[in-house]
Amino acid sequence: QVQLLESGGGLVQAGGSLRLSCAASGSILRFNVMGWYRQVPGKQRELVAIIGTDGSTHYTDSVKGRFTISREIAKSTVYLQMNSLKPEDTAVYYCNAKVLVPATYDYWGQGTQVTVSS
Repeated sequence: QVQLLESGGGLVQAGGSLRLSCAASGSILRFNVMGWYRQVPGKQRELVAIIGTDGSTHYTDSVKGRFTISREIAKSTVYLQMNSLKPEDTAVYYCNAKVLVPATYDYWGQGTQVTVSS
């Protein structure tokens, strides 16, 4: 049973910073990709940032230069450092762990609320 536990969300003023953490049960190297998604009411969940087993990263355009995804393999934890936050970053942020072989399967955390006030 895979468990992903997010923490670090909260309320911050525009221009501020937050760091989200996602602690996984067991080694994160089991997963082909780990990442962060976000969702606002009435909209689809969208990809924010992902990191592969080789450490390669990908970001959605709206967060490039402001957000950084990283990991600590020994702690089975993935982070999302969010700087220069904007009100439009307000959402519930979800940690995702993806397995691609033998079939694609997604694991999700429970989500953590990030609210950016103007």
